[in-house]
Amino acid sequence: MSDLREKLIHLAHCPSVNWKQIFTLLQQNSSLQNLYEYSPSQLQKLLTLSIERANQIKKDLQTIPIRDILDKYDAENIQCVTILDDEYPELLRHIYDPPWVLFARGKISLLHATASLSVVGTRNPTSYGTAALTHIVKPMLHEEFVVVSGLALGIDQAAHELAIAEKAKTIAVLGGGFYNIYPRGNQNLAREIAQHHLMLSEYAPFMKPTKWFFPRRNRIISGLTGGTLVVQAKERSGSFITADQALQQGREVFAIPGSIFEETSCGTNKLIQLGAKLVQSAADITDEMMYIR
Repeated sequence: MSDLREKLIHLAHCPSVNWKQIFTLLQQNSSLQNLYEYSPSQLQKLLTLSIERANQIKKDLQTIPIRDILDKYDAENIQCVTILDDEYPELLRHIYDPPWVLFARGKISLLHATASLSVVGTRNPTSYGTAALTHIVKPMLHEEFVVVSGLALGIDQAAHELAIAEKAKTIAVLGGGFYNIYPRGNQNLAREIAQHHLMLSEYAPFMKPTKWFFPRRNRIISGLTGGTLVVQAKERSGSFITADQALQQGREVFAIPGSIFEETSCGTNKLIQLGAKLVQSAADITDEMMYIR
């Protein structure tokens, strides 16, 4: 393992360090050569932190036994894919703020699937929403599309389960670490995905999900693929945020229209007004996606 690669993984295990601070450290020295020599006062100045937080980062760098942790991951079939690695997904590499490290359990080869689609939607879908999801996505699974979603209840769960039922492949992107699966009701689904598909997280396995992790997680869901399908979503929902991030990333956004009387259709209909492609069949997506696979 290269020295820089190990340092990136070490930083990913420091709860007090965020994406921007790693970026700042890399700007200061692209090899992170002096990472372990910085004093708390130097970290405070360089990263514009409180001295308390700088002290915590210094302590984490001194006390987190990263090599022992990596040995533990090997035994648990957890892989660390850094932005330096060939295994890192190329589409994700080109977003504005790509994760420095991805923690992975399962089939790493799915990161380089030739055809994939992100699917997001409400945690409380109607019967129309789940039927529409099946109608649109099922034919794509028979064309070997990989479904990417977030393991949440509702549309995410339905998308993963549809892929599994159709003997296709799926990727689940978590808003926390592997040791803290959320929601708890999807632990069996998570286990199935980790064994036969692929589970991903930007967060080290011990990290618990927090509310601000999920918007960050959503940029990975949209960033892994060339297009995102929104099945049902309220305005200002997590699914709406994911679609907005997909647009910012220059990716295609597809939306299934719904009744003007249904709250779960407000977000999808709004996305169509804003330029998302209205979809009524799998072909409406595959015709666009064939150019960006």
